[in-house]
Amino acid sequence: MLKLFKKKQNGTQTADTKKLPKHIAFICDGNRRWAEARGLPPLAGHQAGIANFENLVDWFIARGVTTITFFLFSTENWNRSQEEIDFLMDLFYTQLDKNMKHALEKNLRYRVVGSRDRLPARLAKKCDELESASAEGTGGTVVFALNYGGQDEIVAAVNAAIATGEPVDKETFETFLDTGELLPIDLMVRTSNEFRISNFLLWKLAYAELLFLPEHWPDLVRSEKLWQYTLDEYAKRNRRFGGGKKANYSGKKK
Repeated sequence: MLKLFKKKQNGTQTADTKKLPKHIAFICDGNRRWAEARGLPPLAGHQAGIANFENLVDWFIARGVTTITFFLFSTENWNRSQEEIDFLMDLFYTQLDKNMKHALEKNLRYRVVGSRDRLPARLAKKCDELESASAEGTGGTVVFALNYGGQDEIVAAVNAAIATGEPVDKETFETFLDTGELLPIDLMVRTSNEFRISNFLLWKLAYAELLFLPEHWPDLVRSEKLWQYTLDEYAKRNRRFGGGKKANYSGKKK
């Protein structure tokens, strides 16, 4: 594995931030497959996918990642069974209630992106409460994409921009996006051997590095070894942003 840490003179280690993604986004796939492989009810996989969530967040934040986004429920997921949808809405409510304490203890800001019009009223209210309570957090940003679709976000932003009657450029257009103030995604990780982006944060993914893992999400959320692997893989990438050949992260041409 690549070394992501530099030794200080006193022998301790500090993160080499030039090799770290500032914004990492996860498509949390494979919960049901994880459960079925273990002879468990499919819904048990969703519960397993939430377990250890706070430890994952704390681990990445401690290493210099400043924004972490999780794709929890897409606009297309309403096509699932009503039993599963009801289970997930209750699970999200319980989790967001726990996140309130986590946000205050760790000085984190939480954001929930996506339309709230189809969410149960108490869940939509909990989203508002979590965002309000954590708005001043400066220790890092955690984002949940809930009832979110990237194309819907862009269409809504286009209509909002048209309504102003003024032309826009890339910078001003971003202000109309629900995710506008978030950093661009540096690394997107999808689990469970699925090789798609599935309408996820399309604008913010413009120059993201993509990493697809065979492990199901409940395996990743528990594994510090896999967390480190994602950072090591990112550090290998040569990010040129359309420019000429450059040495990794040095900013100098070879």
